Amino acid sequence: MELVAPPTRRDRKKLATRRALQWAALGLVADRGYANVTVEEIAEAADVSARTFFNYFPSKEAAVIGHDPDLFDTLHDAVIERPAGESAFEAVRAVVRVRSERFAQEADGVTGDPGEWFRRMKTVQTDPHLRAAHAAHTAAYERVIVTAVAERLGTDPEIDPYPALLAAAAVAASRIAVVYWAKGGGVGTPAPLTDAAFVALAGGLAADGQLAAALAGLRGTDPQAGRSQNRKEACS
Repeated sequence: MELVAPPTRRDRKKLATRRALQWAALGLVADRGYANVTVEEIAEAADVSARTFFNYFPSKEAAVIGHDPDLFDTLHDAVIERPAGESAFEAVRAVVRVRSERFAQEADGVTGDPGEWFRRMKTVQTDPHLRAAHAAHTAAYERVIVTAVAERLGTDPEIDPYPALLAAAAVAASRIAVVYWAKGGGVGTPAPLTDAAFVALAGGLAADGQLAAALAGLRGTDPQAGRSQNRKEACS
């Protein structure tokens, strides 16, 4: 098996600069609003030049969202390259799970505190322009999964709705897992929640408690206690 070479010092420096720019963009936009922040101000906050900024991001909205030009190609290839014996559902589940783990690593790398990253991102997403940009990014992410699933199944996504249905469900499961992971303080990674979400999808969305159990596992709490509290509140 071919091993992936460890990142070089240059690679680590580039990643640190990218993360510094994204964190600066998130902070400034959260404080001032998207329209009141310039690329030059983001670059200055990250202690680099505006020219360096454009080596990493094509725009300030890309910096805020964390646009990665390699993500979509990597995602497509990962779905295609999963073992042939796996169903399309299991292939997408495995790829999305890995992506959720990397997402947590990226958030931690940007801030050192995924919970704080999520709080800033929520503030930023009150801006209509950025909400639209984020929605477009998510739609593009979904289209990549549609294409990869269709290729894997040898079907035409313009005729067969299954790739689009699977992609939409997968993206929704991933988003919900990340949201609730972050709400819980960003402990560990969203991977257990992602797994539980896919189990729920596979089981017809039966309310069997696996999502609550996965979340409680990350938080170190008792899921039954949460259910009891919810029942008390519902009855009061």
